[in-house]
Amino acid sequence: MKPLKKLIQDVAVIQVIGSTAIQPTSLCIDSREVKKGGIFFAQKGTQVDGHQYIPQAIKAGAAIVVCEQLPETVHPNICFVVVADAMVACGQISAAFYNFPSKSLAVVGVTGTNGKTTVATLLFKLFQSKGYNCGLISTVGNQINNQKIPTIHTTPDAIHLQSLLAKMRDTGCTHVFMEVSSHAIHQKRISGIVFTGGIFTNITHDHLDYHKTFEEYIRVKKKFFDDLPKTAFALSNIDEKRGLVMLQNTKATKKYYALRKPADFKGKILANNLNGLQMMIGQQEVHFLMSGLFNAYNLLAAYGAAVTCGMSASDALTGLSVLKGAPGRFETYYSTHEKVLGIIDYAHTPDALLNILTTIQQFDTVKRIITVVGCGGDRDKTKRPEMAEIACKHSNRVILTSDNPRTEDPNKILDDMEKGLSAAALRKVLRIVHRKEAIKTACSLATTGDVVLVAGKGHETYQEINGVKHDFDDKQVLLETFELLGK
Repeated sequence: MKPLKKLIQDVAVIQVIGSTAIQPTSLCIDSREVKKGGIFFAQKGTQVDGHQYIPQAIKAGAAIVVCEQLPETVHPNICFVVVADAMVACGQISAAFYNFPSKSLAVVGVTGTNGKTTVATLLFKLFQSKGYNCGLISTVGNQINNQKIPTIHTTPDAIHLQSLLAKMRDTGCTHVFMEVSSHAIHQKRISGIVFTGGIFTNITHDHLDYHKTFEEYIRVKKKFFDDLPKTAFALSNIDEKRGLVMLQNTKATKKYYALRKPADFKGKILANNLNGLQMMIGQQEVHFLMSGLFNAYNLLAAYGAAVTCGMSASDALTGLSVLKGAPGRFETYYSTHEKVLGIIDYAHTPDALLNILTTIQQFDTVKRIITVVGCGGDRDKTKRPEMAEIACKHSNRVILTSDNPRTEDPNKILDDMEKGLSAAALRKVLRIVHRKEAIKTACSLATTGDVVLVAGKGHETYQEINGVKHDFDDKQVLLETFELLGK
C-alpha cells in the first residue's frame, strides 16, 4: 500500500485537510460499498451527485474523501482532498493505487459508433493466435487470455478498469485491446490510462439521449484522440466523413486506413458473399471468413493496428484470414428444413442496421429478407422512426418488436418507430411486442432462400423490462424455432 501523498502526486489538488500519510486500503465510488480505511470519491454524475453521500461513506468507514466541494461538516479524523475534477482524480489515483498498470502494457483503444467490438475482438484473437498474452475489454465481455470476466458497461468505471488492467499485467499480458465508449470518455473513466494507440471506426447518430446533440457526441469522441500522448499512434478511417477531423488535434502519430482513398493501409474488395471477403490489401490477395463492406473496414482497422504495433504484414493477414468476428455480430445459422438463413446481429443504430441489410441484399442467393427489429427503451428516441424506415426500405417483411424496453411501455416504443413509415411501408409490417413470438413468426414466414435477420440484441442473453433482466437469447430462440419447424 502507498500513502495518500504518493497517490495524489499527479492530481490537480486544490486543498487537503488532514494527513496525507494515511495508507488507504481500498477505493470506492459507491458509498454502499465503502470499506474501512478506504477512499471514497464523491463524483458529480448525470443522475446523482456523490457529494450527498459523503456522510454515509464516512459512517461506513471511509478514511479519505476525494471531492470537489467540502461538506458542511468536516470530520477531524477524515482526510479531505479537494480536487478540480473528482472523475479525473478517480482515474489518476486508481492508476497510482494499482502501480500504473497501463505503463507496463500496450493498451489500444477502439472508439466509434459501430465496429468497436469486432475490431477489438479481432485484435485480441489475432495477437493471441501469434502467442501473445492478451487482455480484452469489450461489450461482449472482458477477458484475460482464455479467462472470461463478466461485464456490465462497455468500459468499466475507473477503479474497476485500473484493477482489471493490473490483473492483466500481473498475469503476464503484454497487449490489451479495449472498446472506448463515448460515455467512458465523457465520464473520464479512462483517466489515468496511458494508451499505446487509438483507432477510429466511424461515427453516426447514437446516444443522443445522453449527449443531446450530434456535435457534442463528435466532440466527445474526438477528445479521446486529442488526449493521446505523442508516443501513441492514432489510426483513423479516412473514408469516413469525419476521419480526418478526429485526428486534427492529436499529438499521436497519425495513420489512416481506407477502401476508397489513398491511405497507409489500403484495401480493395474483390469479392463479397456469404462465404466471406476476397480482398487485396497492399500487394497481397487474401480471403477472409467475414462478409460485408463494414467487415472489410473492421478487418483493415485490425490489420493496420496490428502492423503499427509491430506485427509483420504477412503474420497479420494470415492470422486475420482464419478469424470470425465477435459474438452476436453477423452470426449466421442455417435451418435444415427449408434452407433458410438466420442472422443474429447487434445492429441497434440506423447506420449499423443499414450496413447489415445492404450487405445481405448484395448476396445473389437471397430471395427475401425478413427483419425482426425493435429499439431500446430509455435511450435515444430520435433514431426509432429511422430504424423502422431503414428496415422497411431494405426488407421484404418487417416485424417490429421489443428490444430492451427498460422502463418504457414497449407499445409506445413501437408507436415511435411507426412514425417513420409511409402507408406503403406499413403494409410490410407486422407488430408483435413479444420478442420470442416475433422471431418464431419471422421463421414461419420464411421459405427456401430467405434470410431472417434478428437485429438489435446480438450477444445479449437477457431482456431488460422494468428494471429486471429476464433470460432471453435471440440465438437460442432462433435455433429452437428452426429445430421445431424442421420436425
